[in-house]
Amino acid sequence: MSSLLIVGADHLGTIPKKLNGIGFEEIIHISGRKVQMVKKEIPCHIDLVLVLTDYINHNLTSVLKKKANEQDIPICYAKRSWCSIYKAIGQCERACLKDCQFK
Repeated sequence: MSSLLIVGADHLGTIPKKLNGIGFEEIIHISGRKVQMVKKEIPCHIDLVLVLTDYINHNLTSVLKKKANEQDIPICYAKRSWCSIYKAIGQCERACLKDCQFK
């Protein structure tokens, strides 16, 4: 089972369905708009963190990067478009996407 944490954007539209199609069975979305988000931990069962850069502040991005590195969770960055997300996940070298077509 592959799990993905998406941080950024208020609405994802059809993105979760497309992510399911490439092997992500569990997708957790956090908008990242609230200031308290920097205190939130990354769930331990997450396989990959995806940050949508056009909908998130720099402070939260820095905190997420640090937490992901501490937990040895791959992190990738993309704009909120399917093309950008697909490319970012495919290029995420540290990702352990067992059921994903990228591997």
